[in-house]
Amino acid sequence: MKGTKKNAAQKHESLMTAESAGDEAKIGSSSRRGTLLVVTGPSGVGKGTIVGPLLMSVDQIAKSVSVTTRERRPGETEGVDYFFRTQEQFFNMRELGEFLESAEFAGNFYGTPVRWVDEKLRAGLDVILEIEVQGAKQVRQKRQDAVLIFISPPSFEVLEQRLRKRATETEPEMARRLAKARDEMDERDLFDYEVINDNIEEAVRNLQSIVYAERLRIKIRDEAQR
Repeated sequence: MKGTKKNAAQKHESLMTAESAGDEAKIGSSSRRGTLLVVTGPSGVGKGTIVGPLLMSVDQIAKSVSVTTRERRPGETEGVDYFFRTQEQFFNMRELGEFLESAEFAGNFYGTPVRWVDEKLRAGLDVILEIEVQGAKQVRQKRQDAVLIFISPPSFEVLEQRLRKRATETEPEMARRLAKARDEMDERDLFDYEVINDNIEEAVRNLQSIVYAERLRIKIRDEAQR
């Protein structure tokens, strides 16, 4: 049955369910609903550098697993690294409103599965999305309960230095990336929190503080969403 349409449909229906069942067993019947945390910022600011230590140091938190149309790479695991889908499957999911946000990058499509996220939240897990600024704005339009965190560099000059150290782009490509980064930094006031990534340890501590503060919140951001 491998490769048949029936198998693909079953695979789609089971998307984002197996992992959440295990998390529910670990957490039990917690009455607390998790918080949707969106970490964003310009390219090169170091989002992953501080999200990684956060996930290792805070319990009851999960990083969102995206759906993608790109080919699976050696060592990648379905449902852990990504949910791998064909372009047709992806477009169908998007038409059905199954993504919190979606984007195209380098000819491949990526999206955050709303069902997976909501299952984690209902199980009492905080869910962290590490996405681009445009995607974060999509989430804000759909989910007023989301907590949006903007990661900033110490300065635009420092960000430019970090990007140039990569030495992976031509000068025109670099100019476009820097222009985009400047525009994104101008939008920081749209977000709920700002964490400046100057010192990694301090940035991680600040991100941890936001997670814990949101867990202590009495007034829910949008009762209708919860």
